[in-house]
Amino acid sequence: MAGLISVTMVSCEKFLEEKPYDFIGAANFYKTEGDANAALNGVFSSLQPQSYFGRTSWLVTELSGDLLRVNASLADRDNLYGQTFDANNGEIGNWWNNSYNLVNRANDVIKNVPNIQMDVARRNNIVGNATFLRAMGYFDLVRSFGSVPLTINPTTDLSSLKPSRTPIAAIYAQIIEDLRYAETNCVAENLIPANAKGRVSTGAASALLAKVYLTKATTSAKEATDYTNSLTASNKVINSSLYALGSYADVFDVTKENNRDHIFSVQFDLSPNTGNIVVRMNLPAPAGTGSFVAENSFEASFLPNDVRKALTVRRETPSSVYPYYLKFADPLRQGNNARNNVLITRYADVLLLQSEALNEISAIDVNKLTGINAVRRRASLPDLLLANVLTKDAFVDALVQERAWELSLEGHRRFDLLRLGRYKQRQLAVFNRTVADKYLLFPIPQTEIDLNPNLLPQNPGF
Repeated sequence: MAGLISVTMVSCEKFLEEKPYDFIGAANFYKTEGDANAALNGVFSSLQPQSYFGRTSWLVTELSGDLLRVNASLADRDNLYGQTFDANNGEIGNWWNNSYNLVNRANDVIKNVPNIQMDVARRNNIVGNATFLRAMGYFDLVRSFGSVPLTINPTTDLSSLKPSRTPIAAIYAQIIEDLRYAETNCVAENLIPANAKGRVSTGAASALLAKVYLTKATTSAKEATDYTNSLTASNKVINSSLYALGSYADVFDVTKENNRDHIFSVQFDLSPNTGNIVVRMNLPAPAGTGSFVAENSFEASFLPNDVRKALTVRRETPSSVYPYYLKFADPLRQGNNARNNVLITRYADVLLLQSEALNEISAIDVNKLTGINAVRRRASLPDLLLANVLTKDAFVDALVQERAWELSLEGHRRFDLLRLGRYKQRQLAVFNRTVADKYLLFPIPQTEIDLNPNLLPQNPGF
């Protein structure tokens, strides 16, 4: 919807029921509350293509990590997995283009909905949803590519827009401003109607803020207050009493989606809605395509009695070379299309973020164990003891492992390893591979540089 409302879309869930609209300019479209909701639905629908959160999101974030490997060779995927990607990688191009498509659609809502005469709280909630999604898009862009163009106004022709790259401090400032607006103006989780599950809650904004501050603290834009700000944001989620750890199996049960462990998810469903291909690509043939498998080192890393192992990986036969991921399954799957939502943030993630922030603030604070031990207890693992993780580095090592067991294949791994300073170490440990510094960022897609030379200089080394 590059600045135009094209809401002839496939829906996420009930709140995205398909409604036919023609191509209508913003000037004569944004008249009613119904128009505002239709435009917001268009922003949400941009998350669903396979070239975005339907597939690409977990390819770029997991294949370039240490837990997932290619089992059916394709150049773009092989290069992500092998740390040989360049500016012509198609999946990296998808990630860039669809992130900016999300941003531009969100910009359209943020610009135009405030002019509609309607209930102020409902209007601000719609804008808050859009600011959250814009922040999410820019957060993925800045931690993937570094300095990128920052555009906060809609445009009807992206090809004619040739912005320069913006310093990352300004990008993070905009992300935080957007998330604070969403935190203030979106409704609490328990006030989202059942037919609107998948919309943004104030808790979702706080959860993403917690991760934004932790990530920002590892960049040139860092500020002394980043860790305390992250802790404040995670505590808002935890102290709200709206979220909880249920059974680990329930997290991935398609009949129990949007439960109290799910804070924000991209919604998928069966036809006539948009389905998710993740199940088919990870199941072995003939049930699936077997395109990806888990690393043997990941399977072997699970501790005895960890209930997550049996729910995460399985070998097709005892002699199978690699285990496959069974974390996502849907007995009603129709070919490529399954009902599994893409989990952007869940409660277990926030508990681990709280522990991460506390460790950075004071490594000797016993409270840093509270979140991680809650996650471990659900998995039937013993508590960590402060004496064993008394230094920051020792606790980071424990977090890196815990986040692997808890959050594998959920689109976190690359960013976790970068934020926690373990990217190169894990590549060396798992693959005996020394990774050049240039691979800590993705290159700006060459097609974008060809269209807009103002994106130069390219990221170093590409």
